[in-house]
Formats: sequence, C-alpha cells, structure tokens
Amino acid sequence: MELTGGQKLRVLREALGYTMRDVETGSLQVSRRLANDEFAIPPSRLSDIETKGVVPSIFRLYTLAAIYRCDYHELLSWYGVDLNTIHVDLPSARPNRSHLSQVSDSASEALIPVRLDPGFTLSKTTNILRMIEQWGAVPLTYLSTLADGRYTYGYIGAEDFTMHPILPPGSFVQVDESKNKVAEGIWRSEFERPIYFVETRNGFVCCWCHVSRDRIVLQSHPLSPVPVRTLKHPQEAEVIGQVVGAAIRLGRWQVLYSEPERREPAELT
Repeated sequence: MELTGGQKLRVLREALGYTMRDVETGSLQVSRRLANDEFAIPPSRLSDIETKGVVPSIFRLYTLAAIYRCDYHELLSWYGVDLNTIHVDLPSARPNRSHLSQVSDSASEALIPVRLDPGFTLSKTTNILRMIEQWGAVPLTYLSTLADGRYTYGYIGAEDFTMHPILPPGSFVQVDESKNKVAEGIWRSEFERPIYFVETRNGFVCCWCHVSRDRIVLQSHPLSPVPVRTLKHPQEAEVIGQVVGAAIRLGRWQVLYSEPERREPAELT
C-alpha cells in the first residue's frame, strides 16, 4: 500500500532524527526571517499533517522542504501536484492575447529519447517515435510530450524540400494519427490546407494530399523543387496522420537547385 503524503513526511522526519519540537523550532526561524507566521508549524499541526491527512499550506510546505532538505517539487508530488506534467493541462484554456509563457520554469525534469535506432539519419524525413529505443528522465521541459501516445512525431530531413518554405528541412512536426483520412475541400490559403505525414516505400514525406479512388497525389509546395508524385493508395503510400504542430528553423536552409539563367533582352538593330 502506497504511503500518503503525510506518512512520507513522517518517515522523512524520523529518518533525519527530528522531533516535532525540532521542526517547530526550525519553522519559527523561517517565519521570523520571512516575517510571516504562516511559515510556522506547531507540533499539533504537524501531527495532523502526518496522521490525519491534513494538507499543508504552500507556506508550511516550503518550511518542510527547507527543514527536511527536500525538493519542493517532490513534496508537491506527494500530494498529487506534479509540476513536470503541467504542460499537459495547457490546452485547458486558450488565452486570447499573445503572451510570454513561463510555465516551463516550474518543471524539473522531462522525458527525452536517450537511445535512438542506429539507422536514424538527419538526411531523411523520419517518424521519430519509431527511431526511439529508450526514454529517460532529464531536467528539461516540454519534450515529455513526445511520450504522449495520441501523437507521433516526425523530423523533416535535410534533403527533403517537399513543403519548403512552409516546413523547411530540419523541422519537427507533431502528427495526429487519428486524422489519417485525407480531407477534400476548397482552401482559401495554403495555411488552411491540411498537411499530412505519409509513409511510402521510399520513406516518409510531409505534403498536401489528394485521394482519387486507389491513387494518392503527394502534392509539394509550389515553391519547392520536388515534383508532384502519384502513388497507389494504400499499397505504396499510407497516410500516418495530419500535421497539427511544427517547430521550424528559420533562415538556415537553401533550396539546392539551380534557377534558369536570366538572359538579357536582345538589342534592337
């Protein structure tokens, strides 16, 4: 049976050799330094916290973290508040105004890939989750969203200019696998038209798509040097899902093809 937050605090206190009176004495010093009695912890209140399931206030939790030499984030997690997963709840509200988000400052660790498939190469467009062999916890934030099973993640290879300049090489894309049916319609702009992450026999590609019977058209961006391709569907091309998010680099990629030479107009004679 898992210990409650109060029981864990008692185990920690006893492991450090503190009596309840010791904790009170230390808490009074904290409260005097901060000029706030809310940081003080009388023995009766500490007993309630340890044995009766009383949740300590944010002030007393700070005092306990200091006296017990324990990380404040860890104490919060004992009461079901895990700041490392706060990013999961960001979509619960959508601010109307642009702002600077500082929620990452509250996270102490995140899951990131610590071992990749040896066949992973930056030159090819790739399904990231298929390349990850092991996850590990490190003191970074947001990257833990890669472990969310609702999405898969792709990397646009250094040689893939299919959706350049919207998605230049080196971009990371978030793919919603539940949206793996190509939507047809009239789009007012290229930004409204859905982009799909597609697996072909030659690898992965991000592109616009159009399905007609047993054929799928892989449409590249008009400014891209990559030609349009038509493949059998789903035998030669399978839609993994729709791109719903992207992290891109700006100003570091150049399309590797030559433009037609410009000719000076002939002089009239």
